[in-house]
Amino acid sequence: MDRLSIFLTLAVGAMVTGSLVTLVLALGWYSWTAIGVAAVIGVLLTWPISYLISRRIKRQDPDWDAKKIDRVDGVIPDPSAPEV
Repeated sequence: MDRLSIFLTLAVGAMVTGSLVTLVLALGWYSWTAIGVAAVIGVLLTWPISYLISRRIKRQDPDWDAKKIDRVDGVIPDPSAPEV
């Protein structure tokens, strides 16, 4: 489990969803359907984008050691476990 991407999810979700809703409004689509579809797409894209940003941050960090990664068995990560 990637804990950094969990923290990034809030900021990325607000940015992506807000940007898509703003784009829909800028294109002149003022219906609730268009705004709702943009919001749903933003919510669905939040986790993958957060995960990609987390991977990039860790790839560019010179102090990050990817060899210490262990597999996590559960859905909720163990707080004392190493970061993936």
